[in-house]
Amino acid sequence: MFKIVKKKKLNTQVKLMEIEAPHIAKKAEPGQFIIFRIRENSERVPLTIADFDRKKGTVTIIFQEVGKSTKELGTLNEGDNLLDFVGPLGVASDLGNVKKVAVVGGGLGTAIAYPQAKKLHSLGAEVHTVAGFRNKDLIILEDELKAVSNKLIIATDDGSNGTKGFVTDVLKNLIEEGNQYDLVIAIGPLIMMKFVSELTKQYNIKTIVSMNSIMIDGTGMCGGCRVTVGGETKFACIDGPDFDGHKIDFDEAMRRQGMYKKLETTATSKHKCKLGGDENA
Repeated sequence: MFKIVKKKKLNTQVKLMEIEAPHIAKKAEPGQFIIFRIRENSERVPLTIADFDRKKGTVTIIFQEVGKSTKELGTLNEGDNLLDFVGPLGVASDLGNVKKVAVVGGGLGTAIAYPQAKKLHSLGAEVHTVAGFRNKDLIILEDELKAVSNKLIIATDDGSNGTKGFVTDVLKNLIEEGNQYDLVIAIGPLIMMKFVSELTKQYNIKTIVSMNSIMIDGTGMCGGCRVTVGGETKFACIDGPDFDGHKIDFDEAMRRQGMYKKLETTATSKHKCKLGGDENA
């Protein structure tokens, strides 16, 4: 069993949890993920490791309550336990020999971009972070990102906070101002990562994206997380989740991502929470 030692609400849709998992915390690195299961008959859900504390033996996850399992996870509180919490899985991000980097996070992807920025900052790289959100009410981790960035720019689609516009607009301005990046890391919705990659390809800037594909076992056996990279089939769980953004077939990935939306909606609408209440109430 894996105890929830901290729970924090980041905005109306997103929550943070610290899980007691010393063996995972000991080996975790930015870019890796875990798979959790709440109880015996729950589905297996992958989440990228948002942070870890080796001394405390905890792993931090940040999630948005969008499906049946994440909504159920959101009902748990400090002191409750998860049945399974497996990891670290995936290949850790290769962040060596980077002098100047732009880390771009979109929405919930900002939670995944944070450990990348934190690691690079600790290695002495100059870190410029661009975090994009639909509006000011959805902004998360602003203080945390500020602490690990030489420059932080918050962008909102509606201009309600920070710079009005998309992360691609901000990144293009930074490049055209003369910033010579060794690397761009883009993490967020597939469409955002696609447009960031198309932009950086014009400037021949190496770009890494994190592919959070549909996943079941996390060992490469099910094939659900397959993604086409440079014309070859790769598996996000064992070959990634980091890949060269200039080689990803994003259109295929977006089609695959939408395959189970109808089933997820059905599962959510039929689900009745049985935790601490009368299911017929």
